[in-house]
Amino acid sequence: MNFYVISVRAGKEEALLTIARRREELAPVQFHWPRRKLTIRRKGKRIETLAPLFSGYLFLETDSITEPIYRTTKRLPGFYRFLESNDRIRPLSGEDLELVGHFIKLGEIIGKSQVVFDENSRIHVKNGPLSGLEGKIVKVDRRKQRAKVRLDLYKESFLVDFGFELIGPAEQRNS
Repeated sequence: MNFYVISVRAGKEEALLTIARRREELAPVQFHWPRRKLTIRRKGKRIETLAPLFSGYLFLETDSITEPIYRTTKRLPGFYRFLESNDRIRPLSGEDLELVGHFIKLGEIIGKSQVVFDENSRIHVKNGPLSGLEGKIVKVDRRKQRAKVRLDLYKESFLVDFGFELIGPAEQRNS
């Protein structure tokens, strides 16, 4: 199976997915819309929320993009284009495939990573979606319990916040 990427109107991914999953022509296609759990604070209260991993992008898993799949997908409301372009539709490969595969195997909803900090305040991921991405972490906000990660897809860079839980001894939590 190959993974293809489509660009869609940001914020309308769920509506497009609902329609696409009902279309008979798209039966051989499995759609993926990875989202991540984040804790946000509103009016002093912590609220769990879901945010898309790649806002405005959906992933299609299928053997190939046939003419009926192409035509039906192109007519979906909110659809912009296939990546790399509508003229050059190519499946993910190399590092792009590795990155997307890493998140898709975690499921539709990506939870929080468990981390510890060393004596030099460097983050170490024990498990979770940030495993293997330590070198791509750009910034860590301990108060919000978020790590900002630079992800590259089709030669574009995205900064994505991931939630984390601090584990370890109490003295590490207070530092």
